[in-house]
Amino acid sequence: MVHGVTQTMHRSDQVLQATVSDELLFIPSVDSHLAVSAVDGVVTLEGDVASVPERLAAVEAAEGVWGVHNVTDRTVVRSAGASGANDDELAEAAKSMLEWSVDVPPNAVKVQVSQRKITLTGVVIWHFQREAATRAVLYMRGITGVDNKITIHEVTTVSITTDAVEAAIGRNLPMYTRAIAVGVHDHTLTLSGTVGSSTQRRRVERLAWAAAGVTTVENNLVIAA
Repeated sequence: MVHGVTQTMHRSDQVLQATVSDELLFIPSVDSHLAVSAVDGVVTLEGDVASVPERLAAVEAAEGVWGVHNVTDRTVVRSAGASGANDDELAEAAKSMLEWSVDVPPNAVKVQVSQRKITLTGVVIWHFQREAATRAVLYMRGITGVDNKITIHEVTTVSITTDAVEAAIGRNLPMYTRAIAVGVHDHTLTLSGTVGSSTQRRRVERLAWAAAGVTTVENNLVIAA
């Protein structure tokens, strides 16, 4: 019976391509018509989008479709020259956005803008602070991309415990507790095993980043066929 259900739920690349296309048309935050292709469960998105958030929304929508193992993003953000701001003005605006963000440490992040693409550098203690820096500037009008090069400071007094990460996985995805292995070397945390979707894979990685002392997460989880 289980074998039959698995075969029924398995999708061919042709069906997967059509399903992802339908999902992109359904999601209101994706307003552009993108080309979709699928090979062995790996979906590729191509085309122009109007903003960085729209690009991320398209990838997230594709990842959420049942049967998608991975998404290759080849979309390009159209240059929003209509905003009227040049690189220097965008940089000043980005700095202000970071200063107003409550979860970005003061003076920890530096901003550079080249050809309307924002690059963030600096050092923080937590991964969520790095994510917050991206989020602070992501919705700025006129930018074509955000490259986050912020590093996480290694806290030598904190040792990562696999028990804490495994417990978090058990609370959030109890059905995969035995399917996921957590390994630690220095301040690098490694995830291996299987999950059921790209969304779950990303969720487990987010849980791993929440562990104290983690500076790198190697996500080797695979999507079960």
